[in-house]
Amino acid sequence: MADIEKVIIIGSGPAAHTAAIYSARAELQPLLFEGFLAGGVAAGGQLTTTTDVENFPGFPEGVQGPVLMVYMRKQSENLGVRIRTETVARVDLSNRPFKVYNEEGTEFSSQTLIIATGATAKRLHLEGEDQYWQKGISACAVCDGALPIFRGKPLMVIGGGDAACEEASYLTKFGSEVIMVIRRDAMRASKIMQQRVLNNAGIRIEWNTIPKIAQGDTNLLSGVTVESTQDGSQRDIKVNGLFYAIGHVPNTAFLEGQLKTDSAHYLITTLGSTQTSIEGVFAAGDVQDKIYRQAITSAGSGCMAALDAERYLAHQ
Repeated sequence: MADIEKVIIIGSGPAAHTAAIYSARAELQPLLFEGFLAGGVAAGGQLTTTTDVENFPGFPEGVQGPVLMVYMRKQSENLGVRIRTETVARVDLSNRPFKVYNEEGTEFSSQTLIIATGATAKRLHLEGEDQYWQKGISACAVCDGALPIFRGKPLMVIGGGDAACEEASYLTKFGSEVIMVIRRDAMRASKIMQQRVLNNAGIRIEWNTIPKIAQGDTNLLSGVTVESTQDGSQRDIKVNGLFYAIGHVPNTAFLEGQLKTDSAHYLITTLGSTQTSIEGVFAAGDVQDKIYRQAITSAGSGCMAALDAERYLAHQ
C-alpha cells in the first residue's frame, strides 16, 4: 500500500507555495502537484503571464512575475517540499484518506488536501492578442494599470459588468482616457456601478461594439480595430492598453462537483477559514476568491490553509 501523506497541495501559484512553505515548517512533509500546463497555464499560475509586479511586498524595485514564482518555488524546495510536475486529473473525496490521481492514473493518498488551483482569466483570442499579451493587453487592471506603459495613455476596457465598471473607474487614475467597449446597448452592471461610470468624465463608452484586432509595433499595443454589432462597420481606436474584464473561470472541473461551489463554480469556504464543504479539504487563492484576486491575498490564504490543515491533523 502506498504511503499516506499528511497533506497534498494541488496548485503552483502564490497560494500553493505559501501553503507548502508553512506546511513544511510545521513538519507535515507536504507533497505538491504543480501541474503540467494545467488550465493552459505553465506552473506558477497567472503570475507567469505577468511582466512587472510592483505591488508584492519586499521588492522595492518591483519583480517580474515569472521570477517571483521561481523564488517561491525555490523556497519551497529549500524547505523540503516534494514537487511533482504532474497535473491532477481527478480526486476521490468520498472517504479518508483522500485519493488523488494524476493523468497517468497513479494514485496518491492523503489525510488532508489543499486546493490552490487558481482561476483562469477569460480571453477573447483576438487577432494579435498573443503578440501583445502583457505588452499592452491584460486581464487585471489592478495588477497592471499603474505600469509606466499605461500612464497618461488612452486605455480600453472590454466588458459591461460590475468588474468592468470597477476596472474602468480604477484606470482613470492612470490613463488619459478610458474607453469601455460594450457589445450591446446596455450594461449588465448594477445600477449604482453604471451610474458611477456614466458620471465619470474620464470614461467614454462605445456601445454596440466589439473588439476585433489588436494592433501595434513589435513591442507594444498601439490600437484596436473594433466592429459595430449593428452594421458590421470597422474602425481603429488608438489605445495603449486593452484590459479584459469579462470574468474568470475557477479551475475546479477536476473536482467533479464533490465540493460545494457558488453559481460561478468558485469553491465555498467557511467564513474565517479555508475549510471547504468536506472536512480536511481546504481551499486557498483564486479558486475560492473572486473578489480580490491578488498575489498577496492568495499568499495570505495559502498560509491560512496550511495552518488550518495543521490544526485539523492535530485534532485527529
